[in-house]
This record gives sequence, structure tokens and C-alpha cells, in this order.
Amino acid sequence: MEIQEIKQRYGIIGNSPLLNRAINIAYQVAPTDISVLITGESGSGKEVFSHIIHQMSPRKHGPFIAVNCGAIPEGTIDSELFGHEKGAYTGAVGERKGYFETVNGGTIFLDEIAEMPLGTQARLLRVLESGQYIKVGSSKVEKTNVRVIAATNVDVYDAVKNGKFREDLYYRLNTVPLRIPPLRDRKEDIYLLFRKFTSDFTDKYRTPPIQLDDEAQQVLINYSWPGNVRQLKNMAEQLAVLERDHVITGQTLLTYIPQEANGKNLPMRIGNQAKEDFSERDILYKVLFDMKRDMVELKKLVADIIEHGGVTPSFANQSQAINQLYRDIEMPAGNTDQQFTIQQPVNNNDGYNITHEAEEVEESLSLIEKESDLIRKALKKHKGKRKLAANELGISERTLYRKIKELNL
Repeated sequence: MEIQEIKQRYGIIGNSPLLNRAINIAYQVAPTDISVLITGESGSGKEVFSHIIHQMSPRKHGPFIAVNCGAIPEGTIDSELFGHEKGAYTGAVGERKGYFETVNGGTIFLDEIAEMPLGTQARLLRVLESGQYIKVGSSKVEKTNVRVIAATNVDVYDAVKNGKFREDLYYRLNTVPLRIPPLRDRKEDIYLLFRKFTSDFTDKYRTPPIQLDDEAQQVLINYSWPGNVRQLKNMAEQLAVLERDHVITGQTLLTYIPQEANGKNLPMRIGNQAKEDFSERDILYKVLFDMKRDMVELKKLVADIIEHGGVTPSFANQSQAINQLYRDIEMPAGNTDQQFTIQQPVNNNDGYNITHEAEEVEESLSLIEKESDLIRKALKKHKGKRKLAANELGISERTLYRKIKELNL
């Protein structure tokens, strides 16, 4: 049987390579009698694959039952699966057959297998190895011939390492692993599924057909869909019931996506949030780059003086550049640091070159002071207009206002 025939038979929609591979594995393993562990996120369609394996196996005429292990209380799960004798515990007024007895010759699908208690896991391992089990409150060994298909939405191997799942049971169930891809890994299938769901629901509720504009299609495809196909189907039903417009826009579609997911799962920028987050880092980088440039210029200047022993055209140019670099810096109150002063040598009457002594004081490397200097220069350049100064510094006006308050400028 071809993969497309299987899709049509079981109502599977999509052409994703990951989905096709999962269907192919289910088709190949179905005729055998080995255990299968289906892994996948909640809502990805794990139970559909259990039906594929059962219906295409020699047991297809036998019974099939799906059991959610996470929905059965720990105190009664042994009784549900293996049965109990009369009087086995308080309230056991009669004998009861368990699922492994009633499904003899068929298939049992154990969903959320990772939620099964450790004691029940030991009983299940014995069934898988020898087909034997003992009812609760009995000493008689029973036999059964049941194929087990298990499923989980958690990483079972991590549960094994944490001591929450038996390692021997894991390897027994995981004879053939079958992974169902999440919807976010099947982006090419999302719009196809949406169209199918909306078509079904508009026919069911006799509402106008629904179409998505280009922006809405991008929102639909780029959303991460943590609830997978189930979540997509629920949203399609909401749109079919509540919306009366023929065309759904991106803004309308966003109202049906959970608010807590808007900022995390949609690949879009909201306002200036990203700019706000990185503004302080950007201004620090700017300060460091300016400091590095200044140091390079000073090194060139000193090297030129040492090499030529006096005034050179390049020295004059550098001197002018350095004076221009520092002429607008206003020293903060209480700051004892001084700027570099560069003066031209003076020739006296005796022909000797007398150079005024330049006082060199180590410049402060404080980032806060550099940041203050840059903000002052930007405000002075734009005559106190914060918006223009913020643009010059590469930060938002709100961040600039906060910095002015923090630095008491």
C-alpha cells in the first residue's frame, strides 16, 4: 500500500518528509508482532498511528483498546490493566477482568506510558517478556497474547536517568521507535490542515467560508503551535463559529493566539523592546571603540615625536585632531583628571628649540564617565533636544531620559 493511500484511509493531511517517514515506519512494522514506542508532543496525532499499526497487522480483526495511563489513579491502575479477585481490596465486591484479559488476541495502546507507576511497570515488563500476569489478590498465573503499543510526550530516556522509568522496560518497548514530528517542523502542512479544518467546520455550522490574507498566512505558518494539530483544529473551529468576515487578516488571527505566546512564539518584533534591551550594551561598545581610537592616535603622535625629535607636518595635523577631539568635553565637578595639552615649540633668539613642557596626566578609563561625556556631547550638539541626541547615540529617547536621571546630568 502506498503512503498516499494510507493518508486517505486514515485522514492524514500533509506532505512533510518527516511525516511520510513516520507513516512508512508504521507501515513496515505493522505486520510484525513487536512492541512499538511512539514519541511525540501532545496533540501531534500519536493515537492515529496506533490505529494504523493495528489495522494493518494480522490482529486487525481482534479487539483494540486505548488506555491513558495518566488518567488512571495509581491505586487502581493494576486492577484496570490486570483485573482483580473478589475481596482483593476494599470495594472489590466481585471479580473483574483487566484490559490484558479482555483484549486477548488484539492490541492495547498505552498512552502516556511515562506516567505509569514503577510497580505497574514491573508487571507490564513480565507481560511483554512472557505473556504472563497475576490478577490483584490472586496467586494464579494468567496468560495473554496482546500486542503493546506505547506512547509518550516526554523524553523517556531522561525519565530512565532520573529513576522514574524502568530501563529494562524502556528497551523492551523501544524495539521500534516511532517519532511523530511536531507541527512546527511541518510548516508546509500547516496551511493545508487549516484549510481542511475550516472547510469542515464551516460546513458543519453553516457559516461563510474562511480565507486568510497574506499577512494572516505568515502568522499562521510562523507560529510555533505548542498544542500541535489539536490546537490548530480548535482555533479553526473558533474562527468558523465566531468570525463572519470572509477574509481573516493577520491582526484578527493574532487575537485567537494565546497572549502569553505572542512575544515568544511569533518571529516578530513588538515595538522597541529589542532596542531597549540592548541599548546599554551598545553605548558601552561605542565608548570602548572611541577609547581604542583615541589610544591609537596618541600612540601615533608619540611615535612621530620620538622619531623626528621635533615638529613635523604630521605632528601638526595630529595636534589639531587631538585638540578637536577633546575641545567639547566638559570635566565633571570634582574630577581631577586633566586633558592632554599639545603646544608648538618656540624658537628663541639663540637658535635653540624650546618646547613647553607638556603635563601628562593619566586619563580616567571609567565607563560611567565616558558614558556621561558622550551624552553631554550629544545633548550639546543638538542643543538639548533629547530625541535627536538619542538618535545620535543609537538609543531610545526613553533610555536617554533614564540615563540622564541616573547620572544626574
